[in-house]
Amino acid sequence: MRIWEGSPLYGRDPLLRSLIPRLTGLGYDERSRVPREHQGDLPVVLVTGHHGMGRSALLEELAARYADRLPLAHVRAVAAESGTFPLAPADGAAVASTLVEILAELVCGLAPELRRRFPVLVPGLFAVSGWRRGNGELRDAACLRFARLLLACRLEDGDENALRHAWATAVDSRLETVDVAQEERDAVTVAVVEEFAERYQPAAALQWYRRRFPKATEGQDPLVVLGEWFQQGGDYRHAAEQHLMAAFLHDVAASYGRLHRWNREPWPLVLLDDAHCAAGQDFLGLLLEHRAMPVRPDREQLVVVATRLGDLPQEDAPAAIRRGLPDLVKSAGWERRGLDPSAGLLTVPLTPLSRDDILPMLVPDRPARPLHPYLASAVHSLTGGHPTATTMLCAAVLDATGKGGSVGPRDLLELSAQDGRPVTEVLLERLLPDRRQRDRLTLLSLARDSTAAEALAGHLRLQGPDQLPANSATDYLEEQQWQQLTRPDRPLVGDALLQTLLVHEARRTSRGDDDGRGWQEIHRFLRMHHAQRGESGEADALRHTLAAGNAETVVATLAEEFQSEQDEQAAAHWLRCLQYAATAPTPPTPPAGEWTDVRMQVALGAHDGRHAELHEVERCVNRLLHALWHVSEPHAEPDPDMCKAVGEELAYLSPRHPSWHAVLGQAARSWPAAARKKRPFPIPGE
Repeated sequence: MRIWEGSPLYGRDPLLRSLIPRLTGLGYDERSRVPREHQGDLPVVLVTGHHGMGRSALLEELAARYADRLPLAHVRAVAAESGTFPLAPADGAAVASTLVEILAELVCGLAPELRRRFPVLVPGLFAVSGWRRGNGELRDAACLRFARLLLACRLEDGDENALRHAWATAVDSRLETVDVAQEERDAVTVAVVEEFAERYQPAAALQWYRRRFPKATEGQDPLVVLGEWFQQGGDYRHAAEQHLMAAFLHDVAASYGRLHRWNREPWPLVLLDDAHCAAGQDFLGLLLEHRAMPVRPDREQLVVVATRLGDLPQEDAPAAIRRGLPDLVKSAGWERRGLDPSAGLLTVPLTPLSRDDILPMLVPDRPARPLHPYLASAVHSLTGGHPTATTMLCAAVLDATGKGGSVGPRDLLELSAQDGRPVTEVLLERLLPDRRQRDRLTLLSLARDSTAAEALAGHLRLQGPDQLPANSATDYLEEQQWQQLTRPDRPLVGDALLQTLLVHEARRTSRGDDDGRGWQEIHRFLRMHHAQRGESGEADALRHTLAAGNAETVVATLAEEFQSEQDEQAAAHWLRCLQYAATAPTPPTPPAGEWTDVRMQVALGAHDGRHAELHEVERCVNRLLHALWHVSEPHAEPDPDMCKAVGEELAYLSPRHPSWHAVLGQAARSWPAAARKKRPFPIPGE
């Protein structure tokens, strides 16, 4: 038995150690039997999650744990592309872009361990693999699939490429004698079926398929009819695909005789990654349709675990049972309710990691200097428990501290990955695979909302294919299941982790004040864009001013309003502008910029002597703004002195305004507590 020594998957035990062992009948990490659940009618387990939530890692873990213990096939569905049939990698999941390719990969994965070697399905797969005469690329792809199927089922032995070439030559020879008036694909189908029949005499398959076609087809070769229906498309292809799925399940069921069932031999395990792709949807749809039939001639108990990018919409699977990870510990709680195919689904969304899951990931495997006591909390605040981001950041922390460095919460985004590149760059490549869209989003993420992003895209002269650049970026995020239906008044990037990473990349890659697409130029434009909106855009304009490093202008504006505005109702607006401006991202530091982080020193009054010419109210606003700016970083543990400073400065301002003292006094009491607990700052009266 293979011993698996890979990295542990945190927070996934209900699936790995509870549900899947109860479906397979085999323990997760030891060679032991487990009482099976749902014998006779098993659910298809569909694991859902966004990019980086660990869907593929989960299947890889299952493949490693159950390899050599039961028949197992691991396939990843991919988008269909014109080209040759993708070869299965030497290690890991095979890839498939069509239903036929998925079924072929399942045969190649399962056949070596099964008693019967798919005598019904394999002839059917040959029959539906036609191509147009003269298309050597598709012919070679199909013949390579033939060779792999024959070798996996031990119908042939020898070299894969030699067998592929032999089949291509044999089919071409038969086509030379075919009437040219016959449809090209039909001619290829006939030639392939005749060659297979001559070599392997598929009597069982012929009998099985003949029973499934209408009487009007009697007298015709059922394998040829199957291939013709498949090539015809539409309803005919769907019927042919139903026959292929039924053949697959029939062969699996026939491999388990009475003795195998009495001995509780484990049924095959099929792992299908990225089932949201068209090929994966086709496979799951046909499987669920077959299992929903009132009468099923073949009661197979195939264990299927699939993954899907994003959530499964309710309208796509109205009868599916949805369970959270904690619900799976004792029982899946699944039973088929009705004849809707989706009733055969058990969907399990992958949830983010907790702070308790993260803490063990920061324990070094060798003696090292103690870590910051709140580093696990900081990682959780930054990533939201996103597994891939959490894993990479924790590895970067251990690598940095192992080299003698010191890592605090505010250093997390500055770390390097194992290959030496910035960890944020590596993470974004994983989460946003399309480089063009990633580069575009890095710049546009600095805008407040989609409307501002569109204006910024026009200013930067970003080019977009067939549509406006910001719309293209939004479509990409929705396509990648990061968000849905982005409204014009909402942020272009809705995911907090993604937004943080993109903003940091914009800061890291900025090339100074002279860069036309640099940090300073972008925030200068956005400040002007929002300033044109008048009072409704004031908070945004101040935020972009502070992000550009011009704290003096923000302080002067807030102090002038404090001293000139008498309306009691304006206090809430002033606090809102102050609080929102303090959420500004910090400007680039050398060498990319000139800003240095002295927020704490300013907030504690160390720089008051440099502003002796200012009124005391303006110096107080300066200290207050910098204290708020310091505690508003989402992933940093609030400094107690900064939280205290927020309350003290607001308390100082409260009696110095004729009509705002009550509102400011209330904020002086509530904001320090909100800062310590990392909660939104309450605006009195709202």
